[in-house]
Amino acid sequence: MKIIIAGGSGFLGKSLEKHFQNHEVWILTRNPRRSNEIYWDAKNLGEWSEYLENADVLINMTGKSVDCRYNDKNRAEILRSRIDSTNILQKAVENCQNPPKVWLNSSSATIYVHAETQLMTETNGIIGDDFSMNICKAWEKAFFEKQNLNTRKVALRTAIVLGNEGEALKKLKTITRLGLGGKQGSGRQKMSWIHVEDFCRAVEFIIQNESIKDVVNVSAPNPIENQAFMAILRNKLNVPFGLPSPVFLLEIGTLFLQTETELLLKSRNVYPERLLNYGFQFKFETAENALEELLG
Repeated sequence: MKIIIAGGSGFLGKSLEKHFQNHEVWILTRNPRRSNEIYWDAKNLGEWSEYLENADVLINMTGKSVDCRYNDKNRAEILRSRIDSTNILQKAVENCQNPPKVWLNSSSATIYVHAETQLMTETNGIIGDDFSMNICKAWEKAFFEKQNLNTRKVALRTAIVLGNEGEALKKLKTITRLGLGGKQGSGRQKMSWIHVEDFCRAVEFIIQNESIKDVVNVSAPNPIENQAFMAILRNKLNVPFGLPSPVFLLEIGTLFLQTETELLLKSRNVYPERLLNYGFQFKFETAENALEELLG
């Protein structure tokens, strides 16, 4: 297959490139350094758009990281980077004589409300109204606003992706080794996650199954409470204890780390109903199995 990955220079893009190494993969990036990387600014048409012609797959991973303080400047850039890249890709696809057969656009499991008991599926999940959820809603609206007759569209509502090269697991390992790997806040908030290998396998599964469209929860089927996840992480890292972090300490800590407590305290209780209904089989169904493979 000919696969185009926009914003493919980050953790997920590199993981997908490795997964599809036996295919023809092109990366759209602001800082091209290799022969298969093409410059794009994620805002304007350019030479990069020619590579979409006759492509089998377009995957858009572009967007400023939400691991930052939600000040006015960062809020604007988080939104703009997602909407601009999606809109310019839409223009490029419309200009193609033979457009990509399938377009997968990033979204986030954060689109659902804080939920500790109710599972959020694609059909029954509750979408609320705050900064993060509104970002996701605007992102998906821009993606689905126009339909392309010859291009199947799928929005990937992705949970936290666990991988040794991913920032999420790196930071959790660091604080655990420092003895701060206890529960965060109440510890009862659910964490939805997916092993990076299953993430890549799910993307390939969606590409191959032409009947899958619209939105898909890309998340393992067993969300886990924060306190249980941290206990498993301590065990795998052979750290005997972990001090808990009450909310007021997290507020102070995230201020110094230039991030937001929402990333730790929001309960994401997401279930991959659509993937399972189509027959996808997870290799890592539990957090313990995933962490054993990554850290074992």
